[in-house]
Formats: sequence, structure tokens, C-alpha cells
Amino acid sequence: MAEIETHRFPCHTCGSDLRYAPGERHLKCDHCGAVEPLGALSPWDVQAVEELPLREALAGHVPEAAMEITRVLNCTSCGAQVEFDPNEHAAECPFCASPVVADTGQHRHIKPRGVLPFTLDNDAGRDALRKWLKGLWFAPNALKEYARSDHRLQGIYLPFWTFDAQTETPYRGQRGTEYRRTVGSGDKKRTVTEVKWRNVSGHVSHFFDDVLVPGSRTIPDTHMRRIAQFDLSALEPYQPQFLAGFRAEGYSIDLAEAQRLGQQEMEQGVRQLIRRDIGGDRQRIDDMRMTLSDESFKHVLMPVWIAAYRFRGKSYRFVVNARTGAVAGERPWSPWKIAFAVLIILIIAGVVALLQS
Repeated sequence: MAEIETHRFPCHTCGSDLRYAPGERHLKCDHCGAVEPLGALSPWDVQAVEELPLREALAGHVPEAAMEITRVLNCTSCGAQVEFDPNEHAAECPFCASPVVADTGQHRHIKPRGVLPFTLDNDAGRDALRKWLKGLWFAPNALKEYARSDHRLQGIYLPFWTFDAQTETPYRGQRGTEYRRTVGSGDKKRTVTEVKWRNVSGHVSHFFDDVLVPGSRTIPDTHMRRIAQFDLSALEPYQPQFLAGFRAEGYSIDLAEAQRLGQQEMEQGVRQLIRRDIGGDRQRIDDMRMTLSDESFKHVLMPVWIAAYRFRGKSYRFVVNARTGAVAGERPWSPWKIAFAVLIILIIAGVVALLQS
């Protein structure tokens, strides 16, 4: 059985915990400033960015070397599964700022094959968040003060799945050609656009590479779409040292569910390819039979900075892509500022009306 992964690395000089230095290729000790290189890869991890066969994994045949056990905490407020240090007994959920007590739950799961390391450090992430927060209209003053504070962000690796597959899809459909003709007479004469449809059939073949599927629902889809522009070509073979000083969220969307979501993404891509293949001015797809082969997958980790802000008893999350600086989040509104703005608009409208009368 795999050992519990703790992602802690003591400094050889002073014994304090080392952390991965964003944008660098080493670990750093904040206490004494010592720098240590990343550890060597094991023979298994040398090929870590390569995929695993999907069908075998869905049948439960995953190599033991591809599994790991971590100690996780399930947040009862937002549902996040976050890794915690075994010696940590109380903490705050980084996703919703709810107070939680770490338990001894163990999570056996598929080990990450790749990791996209942090390149933006805490200061850079905080600067990106401050800029975004300052641009919010009608935000409470307390949120503006939060933006000016030195509140540190939480570095989190989010779980994702990627899927590869060769698709073959025969289809039947219709190609529409638009033409214009004149109808009516006299004052009612007009030109209309009509479509002439012709039955077509064909076949599209396409290989999908690294279709990215989130491994949890902790970050809302609307936020994820804004920040999840990750350069997968920069993936590094997984090493625990990349996680030193950070936390990792365990996946709550398992492989089978992620596969279904990935296939939906592929189907949408195939539909676009079919429409392009049909051509013409308009397209209809009457039937398509997508089949997949050579399916493979990998579990990967993506870096974000997260801040959780509580306002009037409600939690608001802000997420910063730790590679690009893209920001997404929930925001509170100030009813007083909105009411004041409405009042000003009404006064201006009243003045304009008086001047025009």
C-alpha cells in the first residue's frame, strides 16, 4: 500500500519546512534562506506526463505505482476535499473561509501524472486580485479595505483530468444554400431570404489531445471558464516537491464521471467539424455516430491563488490563475452605493426634464 503523501520537506540547514519557489527550479527556506534543488524523479515518474489507458483504469486495473494515499478534509460548507498536514488539527477552509477541524480521513486515489507549477508568487497573485477588486463597481467599503490589506492568498493545486481519443464519426445531414427572392407587390413588395436544403452524408475523423475536465466542483463553472486557460504543453512530470508549501485539492469528480464530461466536450467538437464538412450557408445534423478508440487519460494539478472573504455572514471566493494572473470571483454589492447612484440618476433626469420644459 502506498504511503500517505505529506508534501513536507525539511531544510537541511535549519530544519524548517521548505517551500517550492514559484517560477524557479528549487525549494526555498523562508527561515534561513537556504535553497535546495528539486529531487530526482523516480523511474516511474520520468514518464509521468504520459497518459494511462482509460479502459483498463475504468475496469479497476490501475498500476499500484499510479496510486497514492493522502489525508484529506471534507469541508461541510462547500464540499472541498483539501489535503492537510497530519499534525494540523484545526484550520480554515481555503475555498470558503469556514472554520473546520481536520480529521484523520484517508483518501486513496489516482496519483497525479503531471503538474503545472506556480509561476506567480503570492505578491503577484495579490496584485492581480487587488487590481480586479478595485475595478468592481458598487462594492462595499469593507471589500475595498480588504483589497488594500496585506491578506495573504492560499496557494492551491486544483485537480483536473485530461483525455485523449481518436474519434470516427459517420453522419447524415443537410446543407442549406441561401437565396433571395422578391415577394408581394406594390407597397407590400419585399425581398426575403429562403433556404434550399440538400441531403448530404459524410465521415469525419479527428484525434482529441488533452481535453481538459475539472476534477471538482468547488470552483463554479462560470469562474473556471474565466481562469482555466492553462498551457498544458508546460506540464512537468509530477514531483511532490512542487507541492511543498502549497495545498492540493483531492478530486471529487471520479474518472468515470470525468470521462462522460470529456466525451461531451469531444462530441461538441465533432459537431463543429461536421458542420464545417457539410459546408454551405446553413447546416443540419440529422444523425451522427461517434466512436472512440485509443482512449487514454491522466490526472494533473493546476495552480491557483485563492482568497475567501466573508461579508455579512456569507463567503465570497476569489481565484487567481497562478500562471496568467486571470481573476474570477464572487462579489458582494453595497445596497447603499447602489441606492445613492439611483438617486443621483433620478436627480439628473429631473434636472434635464426641467431644463427641457
